[in-house]
Amino acid sequence: MYQYIKGIVEEIGIDYIVIECFGIGYRINTSSSTIYNSKKGQEVKIYTKLIVREDDMSLCGFTTKEELSMFELLNSVSKIGPKVALGILSFAEPKKLGGFILSGDINAISKAPGVGKKTAERIVLELKDKIDKSNVEYQNTLFSNQVVEIDEAVAALVALGYSPQEANQAADKVKKDSNSTEELIKKSLRYLMK
Repeated sequence: MYQYIKGIVEEIGIDYIVIECFGIGYRINTSSSTIYNSKKGQEVKIYTKLIVREDDMSLCGFTTKEELSMFELLNSVSKIGPKVALGILSFAEPKKLGGFILSGDINAISKAPGVGKKTAERIVLELKDKIDKSNVEYQNTLFSNQVVEIDEAVAALVALGYSPQEANQAADKVKKDSNSTEELIKKSLRYLMK
């Protein structure tokens, strides 16, 4: 409904800001990074998402489109509402969170407020294929190199004529036993030829 709201910051709360735009004060629930980047009396442009429930309508907003996109992805995961999604975005910026999701770093994601191990697993499972791989920041984790190797192996298998689903399934089955992209491709091919 509202793509963005541009106005003057009138109030800053713990988890919200109030923006005055043409005499109307909009209370916008937001992440800590948006609050940190906002100063009272400053003009800001906040990208928004209207949340409609049976008993409530509220706005959630962010200073960047990337943060809004990640919020929408998180909010699409079953059993994750706007409050938890905002908490996750307050814990990690979108690029870093994308890296955690793609690398399957459940321990890192479960450190966010309101997120346990099962919720972190659900986030990884439901968003792994929806994250833009070119716009993430990998941490120095055990998984970051493996994610790149899997992506390269899947691309090679697809180039050889296998479907993306077959390639992903094969790479997932043999990834634990592979130390390089070449080895992963060879073992995936053996798996597919069974």
